[in-house]
Amino acid sequence: MAEAMETPGGDAYLAAIAGIVADVEDVERRMAAVQIAQLRTLAAAGRLAEEQGAHSNARVTLHDMVLRSISAEVAGAMRTTDRTVQRRIGEARVTIEGFPAAVAAWEAGRIVQGHVRAIVDAGVNLPAELWAEFEAIAIERCEGETPNRVRGELEILAHRMHPRSFAERHEEAAAGRCVRLIPGREGMSDLIATLPTVIAEGIHDRLTQQARAIVDTRDERAANSEVVATDARTTDQVRADVFADLLLAGTPALDDTRDTTAGPLGAICARVQVLVPAATLTGADDGPCDLAGRSPIDPATARLLAGATHTWERLFHDPTTGVTVSTDSYRVPSGMRRFLQARDQHCRFPGCRVAAIRCEVDHTHDYALGGRTELSNLAHLCQRHHSMKQFTAWRVRQLSGGVLEWTSPLGRTYREDAPTPAVAFNAAATTPGDPAPF
Repeated sequence: MAEAMETPGGDAYLAAIAGIVADVEDVERRMAAVQIAQLRTLAAAGRLAEEQGAHSNARVTLHDMVLRSISAEVAGAMRTTDRTVQRRIGEARVTIEGFPAAVAAWEAGRIVQGHVRAIVDAGVNLPAELWAEFEAIAIERCEGETPNRVRGELEILAHRMHPRSFAERHEEAAAGRCVRLIPGREGMSDLIATLPTVIAEGIHDRLTQQARAIVDTRDERAANSEVVATDARTTDQVRADVFADLLLAGTPALDDTRDTTAGPLGAICARVQVLVPAATLTGADDGPCDLAGRSPIDPATARLLAGATHTWERLFHDPTTGVTVSTDSYRVPSGMRRFLQARDQHCRFPGCRVAAIRCEVDHTHDYALGGRTELSNLAHLCQRHHSMKQFTAWRVRQLSGGVLEWTSPLGRTYREDAPTPAVAFNAAATTPGDPAPF
């Protein structure tokens, strides 16, 4: 067990790792300074082009020609194309001039470059007059979290702040759904479908489940010496083959889990985990809902999923912290699992975003060593990080409120708070005689 493992190499190993980590931190600081300086230089190039093309008698195309010329000049120094530099000048101006507080927080070491990109990517879709307000909230959300953890939350925050409803904007975006074929090399091509998020997630999930069923069956048969192991396809390759079978034949052309054309493979259904505010569920609000571990989805799709599913629960959140504290279900362990899925949303190892429905429920304090099966001793870990907890010197303990405290082999601690729900459940105003709010 993890508690009994000795750190490989002892003190010398820990000293070497400590030195590497210190060097990485130093390099990260210097790289951030250089990256910020480069952004400011490119933004200055863009402002120069704007100033040169701002004469009252200038033709409409003058500014663009000046920008092209400056981009070509800079491209020569950077050894890249002028088109690339022109695009980067535009991005630099948006970042430096549109989100200066985020850049300042990056420069001070409060956040990293990935956070700034997430803030800009989400905030730029808002009207410019809302950027500063969004930026201030977003920086606070980013501190102490990794960029991939907060990206979805920032997207939902931007959607909530937008003056137009998410439902209206989603309807416009859905009109652009399409399938594109991009020829590649060596006789290969990319088939790209732009679809509503829930549909795309469901397609990928079903393909993944089918691919895993095929791989697991293959490995089991090989282990039992039923067949000679001739199929060496990876999960990605099997998923691509099943995708082609489904589109060309309507069903898997060959069900590798039974060696027939009508086995259990085709019965596998897609799974998605969605958090829906009560107001959105009833139609009182058209704000975005959260596809756990992914991104916002439109309210109409969320209502449709809620109406069709056989299992869904009301969730109650602490009004101060936003942490899920209870559900309608009292059954154990299925009800407890649903509670934990709602609380954790994703793997609870620092930085990991694997959705809870694809993770394992782990006993923080090992059950075999006296740990109990209770909410205060359970958390979701993906297979990779579950194994790390078992077989490496990483340690974890669970504090109150679902907070996990991870300790690395070097003794560094990383606090992993229970995720703040991306959607908010606000108390509705009631009058005497009205039923309690949902």
